[in-house]
Amino acid sequence: MVEKIEPSLPLLGEKVPSFEAQTTSGKIRFPEDYRGKWVVLFSHPADFTPVCTSEFVAFQKRYEEFKKLNCELIGLSIDQVFSHMKWKEWIKEKLGIEIKFPIIADDQGRIAKLLGMIHPSKGTNTVRAVFIIDPKGILRAMIYYPQELGRNMDEILRAVKALQISDEKGVAMPANWPNNELIGDKVIIPPASDEKTAKERLEKAKAKEFECYDWWFCYKKVG
Repeated sequence: MVEKIEPSLPLLGEKVPSFEAQTTSGKIRFPEDYRGKWVVLFSHPADFTPVCTSEFVAFQKRYEEFKKLNCELIGLSIDQVFSHMKWKEWIKEKLGIEIKFPIIADDQGRIAKLLGMIHPSKGTNTVRAVFIIDPKGILRAMIYYPQELGRNMDEILRAVKALQISDEKGVAMPANWPNNELIGDKVIIPPASDEKTAKERLEKAKAKEFECYDWWFCYKKVG
């Protein structure tokens, strides 16, 4: 009996679905093979296309920065593995860039459907989906772009950094962090949930332990 997989959209805070796949680096079991690492799993519409080529070069240019964050990159499209391999060869030969991260060959579209990467109104290819997954296999962030719009890789890198600091320090990150228009590179202390804590916040602000606009908007340097 053929397995029927309904298109679905993974939810933030949930474990990503497990799957096995053929990649340009061999077979993988996901997320099991990446336990203990952050992962950016992203789909692209097709090999040998201009926007996708520019994206892969941009990802590779930042690959070492991702690795310093204990984060791996994994690409995916519904092309066959032979197409991925030839495309990587072309990028290296013509552009002088060696793509060092694996690309999943989802030629049956099974994984793309499992993760909601195919949007029928945008065609039969995968859209530009981005999933940021933490070391426990939990989906922490996702971003979708249409085929005609290339991604900003610095934003994806920023999101991984921000999530890691948020986890480590128990803080939230403001808009455009670390270049926020109100508090610069400082981070937000979660709002007080009771009156006693709210009063303590203002007292601590007076003692210069951190800064506050009000009890519900306090912030500090990342320490």
